Parts: sequence; structure tokens; C-alpha cells
Amino acid sequence: MFSQLQKALYGLKQAPRAWFQRLGSFLIQLGFYCNRSDTSLFIFHKHSNIIYLLLYVDEIIIIGNNSSLLATFTWKLNSEFATKDLGLLSYFLSLESTTTSDGLFISQLKYARDILTHAQLLDSKLVHTPMVILQTLSVDGLLFSNPTLNRSLIGALQYLTITRPDIAHAVDSVSQFLHSPTEDHYLAVKCILHYVKATLHFGLIFIPFFAPGTLVAYSDADWASCPDTRCSTSDYSIYLGGNLVSWSAKKQPTVSRSSCESQYRALALTVAKLLWLTHLLSDLKVLILQRPLLLCDNKSAIFLSSNPVSHKRAKHVELDYHFLRELVLAGKLCTQYMPSHL
Repeated sequence: MFSQLQKALYGLKQAPRAWFQRLGSFLIQLGFYCNRSDTSLFIFHKHSNIIYLLLYVDEIIIIGNNSSLLATFTWKLNSEFATKDLGLLSYFLSLESTTTSDGLFISQLKYARDILTHAQLLDSKLVHTPMVILQTLSVDGLLFSNPTLNRSLIGALQYLTITRPDIAHAVDSVSQFLHSPTEDHYLAVKCILHYVKATLHFGLIFIPFFAPGTLVAYSDADWASCPDTRCSTSDYSIYLGGNLVSWSAKKQPTVSRSSCESQYRALALTVAKLLWLTHLLSDLKVLILQRPLLLCDNKSAIFLSSNPVSHKRAKHVELDYHFLRELVLAGKLCTQYMPSHL
């Protein structure tokens, strides 16, 4: 009876919230504050001493610039909660961390192998691109006999994109047909898996920079690429001090009437992420002296972002996308043209 009660308590929906409030109140008493941009991040800042604590359920990462202060805080944490110190960061939520001569290397080697084992493709042939060039997927075609397998593989690949931005666009393409996958969709998923097999050791490397960092974002979009809905796809990648820190490939929710509009919507999506990163870096006490730079290969979209006159091709665009223009006019953001062929 006691074991059943324990199971029921841990199965309650409010249990994670109660645990977070319990730990959060303890950290606040020690001088931490909860980050506004990411509520799972707690920050301690006093004089020149900094401690970051990142929490995911019962997994905790602690980092700081004062070893004695870290040791004191770890002792207090162990005294309050039944925790176990696993030493230097090496594995966290399927992310593998390795210190190199250049910096920090983050990968998901074991997780990628597990996906290939689940798909029975661990000994498959190798391909060098995650998608067939100029391939366009559609809802038409012969239905795949095992949609559950297709969905599980795509879900696993979505988590793999945490350290593999090179497959983000391909995974986004196949994710749009989860409700009714066809044979062509499954072949596209297998193509991604063959590419993962060929690039198992790929990941992200973060190189330390000692001068004030700069945020540089690259934004792009196609126009009416989806043959079923005629919606466009937005892509962006954001670099901090030369390190790739954020990326996305996402289908736009509405149809754009011109390539300028699709690019403008992609710029607005990128700026929203840039603002979030700016607030996060400010709380992390990372100094950013220059305005974030936003690069795009569409001159019309850049002109629209800095021109206060309502362009006739953009009168129908939702008002919330025009906050990009307000930031440019306020001098908080800089947009610049960059040819896509460079």
C-alpha cells in the first residue's frame, strides 16, 4: 500500500511544479534570481562572482568563475537535497560534452547511433546530403504501411537537431506530413538517417572569445515552396562571437503574396529570437557593445524594414511583423544586404 502511495504522489501533474518551487525558493534564499528569458536558469551575481544553475527536472548543471564559491554552494545544495555530484560535465540529456584544445564540443553520438539501431540502419550505406537536391514533398502518394515507425523516427530526429543544424531543414520538411505519411516521406526520412550515419561525429564546437561578443544573424526564406499550401519556409542561424548559438527552419503559417513578403516574415521571426538572446545575454552578464546585425539576401525586404512608408505590397501584412521596422528606426538593430551566392 505504501509503494502504491509513493507511485501516486510522483505521478501527480503538480509534482514537477512543487519540486521547482521548492528548489527555486531555496536558490532565491541564497541570492540567486530566476532568469526572465529562461525560467529554468538561475543566476547568482555578486561583485565579480557569477554562478549559473541550469535545471531540467532533476538534472542540474552548475558553472561559475569562483571555485571556492562553487564548492560552498555545492555543499549547501547537498545539505538541503539528496544530490550527487557527477564531476565535470560530460553527458546531459543525451548531449555529450568534450573539452578540446579549441573549446567545447557538443554532440549526440550515442543518441544518433540509438536512432539508427531503432531504424535498423546502423550498417546502411552513406549519403552526403540530408535531402535530395530540389526535392519537394507532397501529400499525394502511396500511404506508408507503418506510420507509427515514421513518426517515432521523425520525433527522434527533431531532438537530434539540438546539435545538428545541418539536418534542421530536412527534418522540418518531413515533419509536415506526420498525420498521413507516404512511401516518399519515409524514403526522405531514410535519406536523413543515411546522412546521419555518414556524419555521426558531427556536432557543435564553441570557441571562447574574450572581447565583447557580437550577434550576427542570417535570415532567408523561399517563396511558395509547398505544393499543397503554397506557404513559404523561413530559415535563420544566429552567431555569437563566431559560435552558432541558435537556428531554425520553420514553415510559415500563412501564404505570402511575394518573395519580399516571405523574406520580411522570415526577418521578423529572426528578430524575435535575436531579442530573446539579447535579454538572455544581458542577464548572463555577457557584454554586447554593437547592435545585432541581421543579414538577408532580399533588398526589398531590407528596404521595407527601414522605410516607414507603408508599401503597397505590404499593406496586408499583419501588424505584429512590423515591429522589425520599429527596432531598425530606433537604432537597436542593423539590417544589411548579403548576396546568397557568397
